[in-house]
Amino acid sequence: MNTFGNIFRLTSFGESHGEAIGGVIDGCPAGIFLDADYIQSELNRRKPGQSELTTSRKESDMVEFLSGVFEGKTTGTPIGFIVRNNNQHSSDYDDMKDVFRPSHADYTYQEKYGIRDYRGGGRSSARETISRCVAGAIAKLALKEIGIRITAYTSQVGTIKLEKSYSELDFKLIETTPVRCPDLEIAEKMTTLIKEVKAEGDTIGGVITCVCQGIPVGLGEPVFGKLHAALGSAMLSINAVKGFEYGMGFGGVQHKGSEINDIFYRSSEGKIATKTNYSGGIQGGISNGEDIYFRVVFKPVPTLLKEQATVNCSGEESVLKAKGRHDPCVLPRAVPIVEAMTAMTILDYYLLNKI
Repeated sequence: MNTFGNIFRLTSFGESHGEAIGGVIDGCPAGIFLDADYIQSELNRRKPGQSELTTSRKESDMVEFLSGVFEGKTTGTPIGFIVRNNNQHSSDYDDMKDVFRPSHADYTYQEKYGIRDYRGGGRSSARETISRCVAGAIAKLALKEIGIRITAYTSQVGTIKLEKSYSELDFKLIETTPVRCPDLEIAEKMTTLIKEVKAEGDTIGGVITCVCQGIPVGLGEPVFGKLHAALGSAMLSINAVKGFEYGMGFGGVQHKGSEINDIFYRSSEGKIATKTNYSGGIQGGISNGEDIYFRVVFKPVPTLLKEQATVNCSGEESVLKAKGRHDPCVLPRAVPIVEAMTAMTILDYYLLNKI
């Protein structure tokens, strides 16, 4: 279960404190210009140490392509790549090797496999998402050629929420703030809150909103291959994600059907469209040509720089105070990961629709 996708597929490998993180991408269309600078910029958005809101671990996260590329373009054959780990502080985890960190994968991995890599969480570390960002960047390059754009941003941290619709926002402002929120006033409040929580040795969660524009009609299958189900599955595979909703989501229960049905009409271009988009661009599991938008809930990082009660591998009561370098809030670095998983899903379903 280390492979994602049906036609456009990523198989990832590597651990947080191993030699490298890497992957093999299969099913990528041939002839896609592999913009190395763009792919690296996507990794830079995810990498640690990029601001005072993130972990201080310093990694260059430089991607090396091993196959599947010739004269700057994809060849249609498997694309192999690695990103080497250069700044591991494995000794930071020596005190944790015999105890189970609360709300981490330590206990479940130990019980399932009988062994676990306690250094930074091993395979369960969010560092595994490097491979997703590489594959997602390539998927975004392929989608760009057919006019599909994917944009994600931080829309909530703790109780600080961006109430505006995505249509009211200037997406160009997303990368101008360390928290990646396109509303400068709200972004400043979010930043202040994260700093306060970090100073307490604590963590906080939030919400990332993602918007897909230029989506054609017909992506997705009507029963078990619903597009929103695929997107939900992709999002819930990301570390620390605890919830997913698209369109009106849970907010729809507060309204009557007559209030949120999306009425069809014929546009001035002669196309059938909807006057509203409460459905979030998907109806019956199939894209309807409107923007797809959804929200992803991230829990607070479970690693705290304060004491927590737990048990050791023998079941004896213990106290854990984590060491090392950790994010007080995953939201800023998770934005490109959400975009990457979205891009891979949309491209995969676009290719499926061509069969």
